[in-house]
Amino acid sequence: MKKISVLLLTFVFVLTFAGMGSAEEYPSGPIEMIAPSGAGGGWDTTIRSTAKVLEDQDLIDVPLPVKNLSGAGGGVALADMQTKEGEARSLIVYSPPLLLINLTGQTEYSYKDLTPISNLIQDYGVFAVSKDSKYDNINEVMEVLKEDPTAITIGGASSPGSMDHIQFLIAAREAGVTDLKKINYVSFQEGQALSNLLGGHIDMVSTGMAELAGLIKSGDINGLAVTSEERIETGAMQQVPTLIEEGINTTFINWRGIFGPPNMPEDKIEFWEDKLYKMTQTDQWDDIADKNGWTKKYRNSEEFASFLEKTNEDYKVILKEIGMYRQK
Repeated sequence: MKKISVLLLTFVFVLTFAGMGSAEEYPSGPIEMIAPSGAGGGWDTTIRSTAKVLEDQDLIDVPLPVKNLSGAGGGVALADMQTKEGEARSLIVYSPPLLLINLTGQTEYSYKDLTPISNLIQDYGVFAVSKDSKYDNINEVMEVLKEDPTAITIGGASSPGSMDHIQFLIAAREAGVTDLKKINYVSFQEGQALSNLLGGHIDMVSTGMAELAGLIKSGDINGLAVTSEERIETGAMQQVPTLIEEGINTTFINWRGIFGPPNMPEDKIEFWEDKLYKMTQTDQWDDIADKNGWTKKYRNSEEFASFLEKTNEDYKVILKEIGMYRQK
């Protein structure tokens, strides 16, 4: 009987020790890094850069394969993440469309159906006209729109109700423009907004800074305003005033951050918060941010969740005003 008890205790000890060991080994296999889009573009660049720095800096010692899962403006990947509830083997990158595709009714899922882990970076929008435009500053544009919101045609790369559209409407609303839903916004694909601007077919573009930096530097287009809190300090954008400088007291932040599946275990959230924070403190990440024109902005899981909640409400106000709020 005594011998059996000793064997039983030994067996329990071995199981307990093994269990402790397996917990310490996370991650014990590959972590899938998901871009909810095709190759190229902001989401793909961000998740690939994140994976590379984590590996290069020996912050993670397991493979971090990148998977592109495009469709429905990020909605396909968002639905796929729901099948991984409670797991910690996949991470995904998102930005404002995560909120917008839910608010406009394109998907039933929202940011609340993921686990916010860390905000990594942010960049900003810019409003620009051709070098031959009659508009010299953003207030001239807004004054025309106050008189007639249909008088100016604005082009962008995102669909109506998404980033390029919303960032301009937020600025126009703050400037005193009414009847926002009457503003002519045209969605273009694959750089066609710029060619239409240069060809004189539209009056202004609303897009991200990275898309216009080269043309602003060459003088082919004139930047009227950026949506940042403060003047950009480097590159071509340092010559472009902020909306706030122009008396339009608002901003638009194109944030990007990393999320886990719904109900991700708390200890795994803390693990990735720590690793991603350390990643953002490396010279390699600084170089990547500078190369892509990103502003570093780290928020931990709790801070990121609070930021998303406020931002979601801000977007909701604009979408309701233009009749595009259709949250399921």
